[in-house]
Amino acid sequence: MKHFYLLVFFLFTFVCFGQDAKVNGDIEGFKVYPNPVTTGKVYISTLKNEPKKVFIFDVLGTKVLETTILGKELDIAELDAGVYVLRVFEKDKVATRKLIIK
Repeated sequence: MKHFYLLVFFLFTFVCFGQDAKVNGDIEGFKVYPNPVTTGKVYISTLKNEPKKVFIFDVLGTKVLETTILGKELDIAELDAGVYVLRVFEKDKVATRKLIIK
């Protein structure tokens, strides 16, 4: 009976951790500056500097901005002062950070 439980444990482990995920982790060289933001623009840089899909959520989880940027500059002048969650997708990588707008 111990062998059966051991086999089930290993099978469960391989199924859970062996699957290919669509998102493979943090973006290399990911930087967001300035943070806190006072100018209405935020700069997002990565090691590869490829096009990025950007989502910004408020503290309640409501999406307040969705855009794609080709360079580094993101215009957030229309957002009110507060704390937001910034989620950036670049190819198959993702990075999530807290963004403060003053």
